[in-house]
Amino acid sequence: MDQSPDLRLATDTFLDRLHRVTEAQFDLPTPCEGWSVADLINHVTVGSEMAAALVAGCSTQEAAAIMGSRVEGDLLASCRSGLSEAVAALEGPIESDTVVHHPIGDVPASQLLAFRIGDLAVHSWDLSRATGMDEALPSSLVERAWSDLKPMEAILGSVGVFGAGPSGSLEVEVDLQIQLLDLTGRRP
Repeated sequence: MDQSPDLRLATDTFLDRLHRVTEAQFDLPTPCEGWSVADLINHVTVGSEMAAALVAGCSTQEAAAIMGSRVEGDLLASCRSGLSEAVAALEGPIESDTVVHHPIGDVPASQLLAFRIGDLAVHSWDLSRATGMDEALPSSLVERAWSDLKPMEAILGSVGVFGAGPSGSLEVEVDLQIQLLDLTGRRP
């Protein structure tokens, strides 16, 4: 696929926050139920590694094994490396309609790209909330994640990774970032 400004922005947004995290913050709770800051960083790391492996042709079982793994060693350095690998893979010589064998099922590479952008956007907010950083996300990143996730609104609460999903109680005129966070089970 071609270079993706949205993927690069999502990656840079997460990296900006990651660079300010210290190991002393690893045990802090995040908005992701049951996850510490270290758990969240591990999730982003293995998700990035899985994305690169999917582009390289791994199977559904191999992808699931990657997602179920724990990073050994320097978590922060591993996360930076994994993010770089995912960007390189998704901007490499793969066609957007190439099917990859994601743990949720076979999806086109363009959907994998959308998953990475949304995951990094929302987890940037999670990391910010957990560590007391500025929670504002770039508006274009919020718009992209919203447009990718909004069509899945009806199922988000049932897939098991978005908490209860959308609350259904937001006023229509609230900020789009608040709408995105609510859509993904967060209640800021």
